[in-house]
Amino acid sequence: MTAPMERIQVLDSIEKDIVACLYSAGQVFVELSKEKSSLKSAENQTQTFLKTLSAVENKLTDQINYLTQVSTGQPHEGSGYASQKVLQMAWHRLEHARSRVNELDRIKVKHVQGRTAQRSVAAPSSGQIQQNAPISNVPQGS
Repeated sequence: MTAPMERIQVLDSIEKDIVACLYSAGQVFVELSKEKSSLKSAENQTQTFLKTLSAVENKLTDQINYLTQVSTGQPHEGSGYASQKVLQMAWHRLEHARSRVNELDRIKVKHVQGRTAQRSVAAPSSGQIQQNAPISNVPQGS
């Protein structure tokens, strides 16, 4: 049986013990409310009440200790909480790294486009240089 199902069964058992505890307490009051009450019967029911109450307290303490371990992420048997927490944090780090890489890529593209625009403004095209340059190496007529 899986660990979560076992935990649920333990909680169901605790609930049944609480009902039994309340029943024993009720029986003590019924016995004491009688005109001729039996002290021995009341004592037996009281002992049953105290034993059941002690068992409930111990089982609830175990459950609380388990929940304390789970909530603090301490490694313990039968739970995948710590592993899930590690996985979730890894996904968050991955998404952060992806968004940072995308941001750096956008900055790079913007920078490259800016440099390309500066080069085209600063350097005239080669066709313009050839058209405006004087021809000095051509011999003049003799």
